[in-house]
Amino acid sequence: MDFTFAIAELAGAVALLLWGVHMVQTGVQRAFGARLRAVLGRALANRFQAFLVGMGVTALLQSSTATGLMVSGFVAGGLVDLVPALAVMLGANVGTTLIVQALSFNVDSIAPVLILVGFLLFRRGVSPSRDMGRAFIGLGLMLMALHQLLAIIAPYEDAPSLRMILGAIATEPVVDVILAAALTWAAHSSVAVVLLTMSLAAQGAVPPHAAFALVLGANLGTAINPVLEGAAGNDPAARRLPLGNLLNRAAAVLLGLAALGHLGPLMVGLEPDVTRAVADFHTLFNLAVALLCFPLLPFYARLLARLLPARMDAADPGRPLYLDPSAQDTPVVALGNAAREALRLVDVLEAMLQGLRDALDDGDRRRIAETKRMDDVLDRLNTAIKAYLSALDSDALSDADQRRALEILTFAMNMEHAGDVVDRNLMGLARKRLKRGLVFSAEGQRDLLAMVDSLIVNLRTAGSLFMTGDARAARLLAGEKEAFRRRENEATTAHFARLSAGRVDSAETSALHLDLLRDLKRVNTHLVEAAAYPVLERSGDLLPSRLKGRQPADTREDGD
Repeated sequence: MDFTFAIAELAGAVALLLWGVHMVQTGVQRAFGARLRAVLGRALANRFQAFLVGMGVTALLQSSTATGLMVSGFVAGGLVDLVPALAVMLGANVGTTLIVQALSFNVDSIAPVLILVGFLLFRRGVSPSRDMGRAFIGLGLMLMALHQLLAIIAPYEDAPSLRMILGAIATEPVVDVILAAALTWAAHSSVAVVLLTMSLAAQGAVPPHAAFALVLGANLGTAINPVLEGAAGNDPAARRLPLGNLLNRAAAVLLGLAALGHLGPLMVGLEPDVTRAVADFHTLFNLAVALLCFPLLPFYARLLARLLPARMDAADPGRPLYLDPSAQDTPVVALGNAAREALRLVDVLEAMLQGLRDALDDGDRRRIAETKRMDDVLDRLNTAIKAYLSALDSDALSDADQRRALEILTFAMNMEHAGDVVDRNLMGLARKRLKRGLVFSAEGQRDLLAMVDSLIVNLRTAGSLFMTGDARAARLLAGEKEAFRRRENEATTAHFARLSAGRVDSAETSALHLDLLRDLKRVNTHLVEAAAYPVLERSGDLLPSRLKGRQPADTREDGD
């Protein structure tokens, strides 16, 4: 009974440790996740900087998996090369060892202080203080769990059954590696498994060389989850980074196992404190892997690209058709390719607007789902265009080339933003109307469909203007912004008149109707800003807040 109770206590202490690690990770992610992602994105210009930032970001997040998922998103989107992404993962693996180093010292006494500070920050109820309070509480719980683990293990370290089990494990380093890898995979935390190993080693429950083998297994297990989580992806190229990191870890663990007979006694000789020895082995192992792999990253990236080529699906509407990498050495050709690709955004956005019209006209639920999926195509094409243009050598671009590149980026960005309004706002309103079984008044329905038709015409004009750059057409399209505002005002006035007349059909749909009018105007604003404004600015016809020759009252901005 006593042994069963001890096992339950041990499981509870391990669960507390895991929960503490989880609280630290989620607290830091909620407080600084967006900023850390931005910092990580800016650091991917070269592998040296990427390594350092990967180490720092992971030291804060306490999760190399979270760092890997962020970087994998950049790689899958074509925003960064594989070499700096692999460097980030090398840095991330070192970063996870820093908290282990800190907790390897005798800092149990500060656990109540950390929990108190965390509680006070959490009670403030204001982010990011609330989130950092969560992280401080998590650190305190981790220290309490480690202290409790030591207290639970100490009375039973001489128990024959426990000695027999741990003795069998200690004699087989390969079994240690497999066991620790499985535990790390299940716990989603190498930090927790290494800390648990330190606790067992501190009480003499496992000898040092077995503890080192368990550390090797934890380093292998932490690379398994990103591979499994990305296994559902269709594009093999998206699996290059997690698989590359796993192969790195596996090769390093095999080398570590082969050298463990020499490394174990050396580590114990350098650091008699077994707890510190385990922490130092964890850090030195990851530093050694980084030093060995760093010079080989370009060759390794090319090998991964050959083994996992990008899937080329001709039927995929989000796959770029005209962004030829070989043309990037000739800016004038590359800019033409990017412009041609940007025109595909017009076609996709027109299909989305047509889907919106169908949803408003006949309430086709299937069209709503199809239209929402088209926004993903816009996002992917826009991302590909930005990555293609950003890869051009700025020194090889003339002033005119740089201006054209900016126009293409502005056009693509506004097309994508317009698609977001259609997807998130307009189609959401259309779905809400169908869900509630509401019907617009005949007059209101007619006004909405007429405005969508006007948007489609203006979109086609914007696409034509984007290619011709004609200032006269730009003035006409810019004038449509004011004309569209008048249509919105007229439709709104007519709607309020129907409300005043006691029209029930108008009253039921009033909020939806007004939101649709507002969001349709937002889409039109993006179309004007995408194509007309860059041309008018280039020709000198656009002042900071109005067209030349117009009075301020006639050209007040939408505020969109």
